[in-house]
Amino acid sequence: MACESWKTQLDTYLDGELPSEEMHAFDAHVRNCASCAADALARVQMKRSIQAAGKCFIPRAEFRRRVQESIAVQPRRAAAGWGWMITAAMLATLLLVGLGVTYTERRRAGQEQQVYSELADLHVATLASASPVDVVSSDRHTVKPWFQGKLPFTFDLPELQSSEFSLMGGRITYLEQTPGAHLIYKLRKHEISVFIFQEGISPSRGDERSAVTRKLSFNTETWSQGGLWYCILGDASAADVHELAELLKRSASS
Repeated sequence: MACESWKTQLDTYLDGELPSEEMHAFDAHVRNCASCAADALARVQMKRSIQAAGKCFIPRAEFRRRVQESIAVQPRRAAAGWGWMITAAMLATLLLVGLGVTYTERRRAGQEQQVYSELADLHVATLASASPVDVVSSDRHTVKPWFQGKLPFTFDLPELQSSEFSLMGGRITYLEQTPGAHLIYKLRKHEISVFIFQEGISPSRGDERSAVTRKLSFNTETWSQGGLWYCILGDASAADVHELAELLKRSASS
């Protein structure tokens, strides 16, 4: 057992591939260790026997040439053939993946655009209606309880006494057959819609939203909080929309 570490390097030693210092140390060990010396002798004899067996048959030049050609040419052709097949398969796979990603992205973009287009339509239609809200009140303690039992979720509304915003009321609305709350806030001459839905309906990207709302001259801000998705939409300035969003965020986290 004491010689196991030496024997693992025996072949390297016999091939002369050890560093010079290790070679000298191995020489000294073999001279004083009968077990390692016997193993070294046996391996040397085996190497010599293999060399002698290899010289028993010397192939003719023609045979050597045919073997070399078979080794050098045929595998290259095979490798080239396999290479083209592998390359073609990889290109086909990449093409299919690319088409799949493009299709998915376009489909997702179309769905997101549809969501924001519907919200913009709801905003415009509600403001154009003779009765834009179902519960008419500027008191959040009146509006919030009105939604209880009508929606599968609850939400909080901000206190507006120290702000320029005023609550006009709210109504039940639907987006993709999903019920949600539609609140109307007033800021000076602007009327702003606040939509609240459960989080699963929220689109994941904002570029399509921006394209839709810019076309209709609306500013928007969206976020998810407490399992709900909020979308503010209106013709007020971006700063005013953001201020209302901050008020709603603080009320939801309090």
